[in-house]
Amino acid sequence: MRCPYCKRDNDKVVDSRSSEDGLAIRRRRECLECHRRYTSYERLDENPVKVIKKDGRRVPFDRAKLRAGLEKACEKRPVSEEQVSRTVETIEADALNRFEREIPTEFLGEQVMKHLRGLDQVAYVRFASVYREFKDAAEFQNVLNELNELIKGGAQA
Repeated sequence: MRCPYCKRDNDKVVDSRSSEDGLAIRRRRECLECHRRYTSYERLDENPVKVIKKDGRRVPFDRAKLRAGLEKACEKRPVSEEQVSRTVETIEADALNRFEREIPTEFLGEQVMKHLRGLDQVAYVRFASVYREFKDAAEFQNVLNELNELIKGGAQA
């Protein structure tokens, strides 16, 4: 494994454990050159799962793309890397449990929105504006109204 800091290929595994979802092994590593620590994940390379895009194309599922979308929405917001990682793991596990080989992009988008709604309201609106492809301010206002209704409903419960 190449160190992300000094780019040397000389490390040792300090700790290994199964991830929460059981789909990966989390390894803490220490670079023997610069002595910094980092985390790597080992996953089983199964039959490739495809994502069915809105236009009907089928592309390989890419958890890094899912993570990047969440990170972009949560940029400069009080959402930790751990929260993002847990969200990615949860969404991936839900998708793989529900769909065998092909996951509709709508499912992934709705799952991201569901989880962001609970994590950070601003990140939720950011993601929704891209995912739902807002055409004007009225569509933006509709999402804000939905969010306000959810907040009011939660306050009354």
